[in-house]
Amino acid sequence: MQKWKVTFVDDHGEIVDEVFERAECPSDDEAARLIKERLLPVAAELDMNDLEGRTADAGVKSLKTQNSIEIRSITPI
Repeated sequence: MQKWKVTFVDDHGEIVDEVFERAECPSDDEAARLIKERLLPVAAELDMNDLEGRTADAGVKSLKTQNSIEIRSITPI
């Protein structure tokens, strides 16, 4: 499995790197889901995203609007 570093700005405005193992580069939406599962496990289990299926990158948008977390980059390690 390949390791991927996801860099994002957290809800305190600090730049954070998290490493995830995936066979292929995660999309922004998948990276948003992975970050939410790791940092906000209870919120990740709740299905409160009414954007799902109605807009592109719904996970990215909900992560930013609901949790103030913005993905900056996804790079291989």
